[in-house]
Amino acid sequence: MKELDKLIAPMEETFKKLPSLPKGVNEFIVTIAPWLSLIFGALGLLGSLAALGVVTFLSPAVMMGGGVGVTAGLTLSVILALVSSALILIAVPALFSRKIMGWNFVFLSEVVSVVSAVLAISLTGIVFSLIGFYILFQVKSYYK
Repeated sequence: MKELDKLIAPMEETFKKLPSLPKGVNEFIVTIAPWLSLIFGALGLLGSLAALGVVTFLSPAVMMGGGVGVTAGLTLSVILALVSSALILIAVPALFSRKIMGWNFVFLSEVVSVVSAVLAISLTGIVFSLIGFYILFQVKSYYK
């Protein structure tokens, strides 16, 4: 956990400097977060498993066409999506009881997502991850 705190502390300082969301908005986010995590975590897990199956099935054909790098990149993206979804699902029980452990798992999921976006050179993914971090740090104080 100390390693995680070393990652969180500088980011928290950065995001504290941004404008705060209204208290009612933060409370609403904290109320619906467990449900959204459950829904999107399950959909992400199922989608990632399906994508992994498709990538695995098509890999031989892609590799015969000289696309070894494409196959490796797709496989890595799917595995990172699978890890991110699993972390969100692990967070659900702690989010319902507003424990900091749940917030930490969602944070780790967001870290995995931003790594995936950077590796895929996805500007949209990076922007959405930054928005996700902003929201996460806005509601962190609600978790103990």
